[in-house]
Amino acid sequence: MKALSLRGDYVMEIIKGQKKIEYRSWQTKYRGPILLCSTVKKVHGSAPGYALCVAMVNKIEWNDWDQCYYWYIEPFKSGGSYLTEPIHVKGMQHLFNVEDKLIKPAPFVKFEPDNVDFCNWWEEKVEPLIYE
Repeated sequence: MKALSLRGDYVMEIIKGQKKIEYRSWQTKYRGPILLCSTVKKVHGSAPGYALCVAMVNKIEWNDWDQCYYWYIEPFKSGGSYLTEPIHVKGMQHLFNVEDKLIKPAPFVKFEPDNVDFCNWWEEKVEPLIYE
């Protein structure tokens, strides 16, 4: 699967449905599912060096005002995005590949803080990886 490294706090915002655009100085013709990987930079509230979800890149367009490309990321639509079991990933610049066999969907499609089962899974699998 194609993968993209970005700041860990941005990955967490995408997981929570708060961030829907990623800003890049470059573009790609690739559209479709993409594994989002946190960079190893230790950012408060993130899981440095781990991939935690798959999202959809649906559109990329140039923005004259910001002088960058807007990558439109759709988190957690049916058949589009999902959480994964955490995967330790060494990121790279630009798009890179991660073997499909390493990507295991989590038992929950989206971030559900009101769901007790989700909270238990999150506390067991993700919380230990979060940099405080």
